[in-house]
Amino acid sequence: MTRKEERVQAFTLIFEKIFNSESSIDELIENACEADEIEVSTFAKMVAFTACEKQEEIDSLISEYSLNWKINRIPKVSLSILRLAICEMLYVDSVPVNVSINEAVELAKTFASTDDASYINGILGSIAKKIDGEK
Repeated sequence: MTRKEERVQAFTLIFEKIFNSESSIDELIENACEADEIEVSTFAKMVAFTACEKQEEIDSLISEYSLNWKINRIPKVSLSILRLAICEMLYVDSVPVNVSINEAVELAKTFASTDDASYINGILGSIAKKIDGEK
């Protein structure tokens, strides 16, 4: 399985969690495996679990950098992609920040729209500058 496919799995789990807030990531994975007869990758599990565990911190960054948009107004697909990418940027040392941003933009082009991709790119670019400035 490619890293791109693993990201799609992680994105799907994060997206599902928005609509099933009472379910754990493990329960969502179990349901996905039963329904689709798929094997969720270790990377996807780790990123989805971390994104949900650190959601408050991640959402705080999204709120800080999404000018004129409250987090509850951001489309759920875009919000899920942002959570995934920011999780990678902050907590997955094996993935370079620029790769996280590029992959998030590609996910947005696939699952959302070009406008969403531009919006996501802008927010992630600003967060990347902050992260880079803290190093």
